[in-house]
Amino acid sequence: MSDKLMGALYETMCDAMVAADIAELDGLLADEFTLTHMTGYVQSKAEWLDAIETGQMQYHRMETVEATSSPEGTTPGLTARTLTDATIWGSRATWRLTLRSWFEPRGEEWVIARTVASTW
Repeated sequence: MSDKLMGALYETMCDAMVAADIAELDGLLADEFTLTHMTGYVQSKAEWLDAIETGQMQYHRMETVEATSSPEGTTPGLTARTLTDATIWGSRATWRLTLRSWFEPRGEEWVIARTVASTW
């Protein structure tokens, strides 16, 4: 998997989060995708997309400060430090998040298999 493709998938995910584009996110994420929040809470794809769709999670702006990738190996990954302005379960803040995402092939395409968020 190339750095360029990995970066493009990551940026598309961020744009879709801000736009609350559930259809776009659904196509980018593996069916078994999980998002591990900075609290340690592991959220399934269906639950996360539902939270975005219902407004429980609103992403207002995501600025990527730095991104590095490791395209080689069986599970390519990308680590991005972001400033994420979001309202999560009623609490709005700008979080300094490190988002670590792993990618998997699905036929001829690649999808995001898992993302883990922590603070920096």
